[in-house]
Amino acid sequence: MLSTHSDSHYQLKIASFNLFNFIAPPDAFYEFDNIYTQEQWQKKLDWITKYLNEHQPDVIGFQEVFSPDELQSLTKSCGLDYFCVLDSPQVMDDFIYSKPVVALASRYPIKQAVSVNADPGWAAKMGLESEFEFSRKPLRATVELPKLGLCDCYVVHFKSKRTLFDVQQSKAGSYTGSVKETSSAAELNIGQLLAVEALGQWGSSIQRGSEAALLRYAMVERRSQTQNPMILMGDFNDILSDGVLAALTSVDTRIKPQTVIGQGAMGDVAHQLGFYRLQDAYDLYQASQYSLSEQARPATHYFFAKGSVLDYILLSSEFDAKNDLSLAEVGRYETYDRHLINPSFEHDSQSTDHAPVMISLAIRG
Repeated sequence: MLSTHSDSHYQLKIASFNLFNFIAPPDAFYEFDNIYTQEQWQKKLDWITKYLNEHQPDVIGFQEVFSPDELQSLTKSCGLDYFCVLDSPQVMDDFIYSKPVVALASRYPIKQAVSVNADPGWAAKMGLESEFEFSRKPLRATVELPKLGLCDCYVVHFKSKRTLFDVQQSKAGSYTGSVKETSSAAELNIGQLLAVEALGQWGSSIQRGSEAALLRYAMVERRSQTQNPMILMGDFNDILSDGVLAALTSVDTRIKPQTVIGQGAMGDVAHQLGFYRLQDAYDLYQASQYSLSEQARPATHYFFAKGSVLDYILLSSEFDAKNDLSLAEVGRYETYDRHLINPSFEHDSQSTDHAPVMISLAIRG
């Protein structure tokens, strides 16, 4: 909720939340027996409601949504009157669903909402199929925010690190290296299985990295048309600093200044890089006047005992205090991870396997 800060700034809260299989019974996720009991479902609803009421985000992006109507009802009860979801989960068999979608809820009016599609021409130039599609369609919602005006908010859920195909169901093909599907992996030794797994993992990386690069292009195209501030939030399913996702924030360039001569003030390469770049909200917070100390960044997801930061909020130059275009800065960064590091079965048994992240933006009056 927008609130006055001690130094006459205003606070606006932005959050990203992977809901982890948000699906109302009697529907099932992925397998026929993955159905919440009414008690489990109510505990999940209560957990999400508690988070929203305690943390009061003004704009929040959601991932892993199977039941958008129920989510809209929940968010509205928490004061988030505006809601959008454009894609639909895939029906596998009657009541069994796969491929959850993303959604966004807001306290402030959503003026436009569209799904982001990959540009077929650039996809082909990258060596991909011209019909390349995001594993989950990103959502762009243009929200009218106090003090900021129209802001393009993107919600994403990039391809996971799961292999593109079932390694255990593959067998060696001919000497050409082809892979055929079979009911048994008995013909593959452990070395071959590891190699096939590496192929599948790299295939997922190609998909995820391509999604990131093509999304950035779509965002830049939109930015050049509207000049709207940009916020990108979601489950990236990878570490942002990893090379696979580097396209989202990279400013390394071999572009020569001559290529943009004649574009006035925007003809300066450094200025354009600042205008079109995205930065990690956490890094902006650490560089701000509000950061208390340098400390280890909390993980947002754990695979066994290994923690990783997979959930991010990226911001355009309007939210960088050091940029001439700055309208706001990151005054707070929160990772809600209590249910991951010190869970209580009574309260957290139907929570989520991710830590929601939220930032507070100090907007200049």
